[in-house]
Amino acid sequence: MKKKLGLNIAVMAASALFSWAACAAELTVYSGRGEAFVAPVLKGFEESTGITLKVRYGGTAELSALLQEEKGKTPADVFWAQDSGALGANTTLFAQLPQAIYANQPEVLRNAEGKWVGVSARARTVAYSPERAPKESLPPTVQGLTDAKWQGKVGWAPGNAAFQAFVTAFRVIHGEDAARSWVQDMAKNGTKSYRNNSALVQAVADGEIDVALVNNYYLPRFKTQDAKFPVEQAFFQPGDIGNVVNTSGVAILQASDAKDDALKLVQYLLSPAVQQYLTSVGHEYPVVSGVIGNQNLESVRNVTEASPVVPTDKLTDLEGTRAILRAAGLI
Repeated sequence: MKKKLGLNIAVMAASALFSWAACAAELTVYSGRGEAFVAPVLKGFEESTGITLKVRYGGTAELSALLQEEKGKTPADVFWAQDSGALGANTTLFAQLPQAIYANQPEVLRNAEGKWVGVSARARTVAYSPERAPKESLPPTVQGLTDAKWQGKVGWAPGNAAFQAFVTAFRVIHGEDAARSWVQDMAKNGTKSYRNNSALVQAVADGEIDVALVNNYYLPRFKTQDAKFPVEQAFFQPGDIGNVVNTSGVAILQASDAKDDALKLVQYLLSPAVQQYLTSVGHEYPVVSGVIGNQNLESVRNVTEASPVVPTDKLTDLEGTRAILRAAGLI
């Protein structure tokens, strides 16, 4: 039902934006967003515009590394990334976007120079068991999870791109030494590693761990299937790095020979109907106005107030983060 809804929304969005006849144009898209989630959106664009999309799906970090290897010879026209760190690491490969595309977005959701623009936003949260770790027992900051009280009770996903973006933001705000110490102290405290955020949320429900560091949109997906799912989530105190907002964004490759059509895809992703799909089905935060809020999410205002201000252009050193995680034996 949701996939059908998503496809209908996507088609409506493209139909509203574009009225020209079908053409033989083709775009190559590198998508760090999951196929099951974004394929209906991209299919709607194809059906309404006649532009064929050749989509290469993969991990955002993997595709980012591929772009750096291919440089100006990349076949990609558009890069849709899961997090701003991967976008920031490749800004020299991106074309300048028209100011009208990004002028109304807060700087925390886009590149200051207009090389990429946010498509949706996600926040880091702490998922917890209300029985074993009630909200009032949670520490005020993410650093508090290194306390012996939480030994063996916390979970994370070190190989996940969003987690690595969070650690990168930690380094920017608190410095290299503090970030390295936090990772090492968490590991010494018996923090358990999981494959991804969904596995983390399920592990809390199953009693394997009491709390988990996850993106905001995973728990609502479980709650949609089972309103009594035994996990809740919360923010740390306002301004804590544990609440950092990260942005899924899109860029056009400078090497592209189809920049005009690529721009049509960017405009489409920012259309209110697609934005509604991203928040209603994906439980992510929209980056444009005129979108009905998701009742399972905190308001966008609450999220931005909870998050520290981290310049997106400084979230570029993903390799430095991976080096810290490798040194701790986590990846």
